[in-house]
Amino acid sequence: METREAFLGLKCAETGERYDASTTGESDAGVHLTPVYDLDAVDWADGGLADRPTDTMWRYADLLPFSSPLTANEGGTPLVASAELAAELGIKSLSIKDEGRNPTGTVLDRGLSPAVTAAREADAELVALASAGNAGQSAASYASMADLRSYAFVPSRAPFSNKAMVNVHGGEMRVVGGRYPDAEDGLHEQLQSDWFTLQEFDNPYRHDGIKTLAFEVAESLDWSVPDAVIVPTSTGEVVTGVANGFRQLRELGLIDEPPSIYAAQASGCAPIYAAHERGERDVEPWEHPDTIVGELEIPDPKGGAAAVHAVEQTDGDILAIDDEDILESAVVAAQTAGVEVGTAGGAAMAAAWQLAEDGVVGETDDVVVVNTESGTKTADILRSHLMGQGI
Repeated sequence: METREAFLGLKCAETGERYDASTTGESDAGVHLTPVYDLDAVDWADGGLADRPTDTMWRYADLLPFSSPLTANEGGTPLVASAELAAELGIKSLSIKDEGRNPTGTVLDRGLSPAVTAAREADAELVALASAGNAGQSAASYASMADLRSYAFVPSRAPFSNKAMVNVHGGEMRVVGGRYPDAEDGLHEQLQSDWFTLQEFDNPYRHDGIKTLAFEVAESLDWSVPDAVIVPTSTGEVVTGVANGFRQLRELGLIDEPPSIYAAQASGCAPIYAAHERGERDVEPWEHPDTIVGELEIPDPKGGAAAVHAVEQTDGDILAIDDEDILESAVVAAQTAGVEVGTAGGAAMAAAWQLAEDGVVGETDDVVVVNTESGTKTADILRSHLMGQGI
């Protein structure tokens, strides 16, 4: 694999044991792998990033693995401030990190770009994953750029737009009746060919790419951090990646301390929240998942323990939000800040309201809410919510 100077390979997230860059799946200790970098080889202080493009996450290529990545200029998304929403919440400032502006409309583009690059560098012929929707669409896009066959197994309830765009990007798809676990089972039971995995955490470059969101937030604030960052959470990869990004910035000496990170789950499927409430990191599968937010309905998240750890390390918290509050918050954000917030992003927005009502954040606090997907992906659900109100 052609890799960057600072990239040292992979390690077990628990034991630190090192692995080759092409390794996928869990470590020998049964824990996910994560990329390792020589931070001494990186100098971003005093204008070190001055001449680099601002419209892509590869601005931070020193702390990304590959020399020649597959890229559609993912990242470089805006941090949209809303004085009106801040005033309504009674906080100093509220900004929305709008990941809906990514190439396929999802934060997951940040991870699938290096993940599919890894497959190309490993001379893979077929890449595959199970997905609630967004990851399948993103994977198909990057696989087509690499001229790789791709297969996405998605549940029947996945949004039509995701299913359609998997095929538009040239990917193959199997729609499996039921919910996300059924799609996972379908992948392993029905796909007979050998494939290179793009599954979250099984492919360690997915959560690594997402850390660039934290880099962008901090740099846009002149290498400072907000008091709270609120992240919609399902598989655990986004909150883990964001936390890793702020941790690396601290180790580089660019920020003093990471912000408190708050993970928002839907109350109808909140296994990470439940583990945190029990004071445990081991996440038990959610027995009866039931939320209208399909991207958040992951009953047995691969990164559950990593997400709990990420939140604890930043003195944050995990919240469970009802569907009605999620949908209403997405609508309010769209009508107030002009940002088309998807249902998953609505969970983070609703969590901001709850934190303000509980007095966790107040008039001296700066808050960043992460909108993980474009509102156009779930427009029918948001419109149905309004129709239920007689609008």
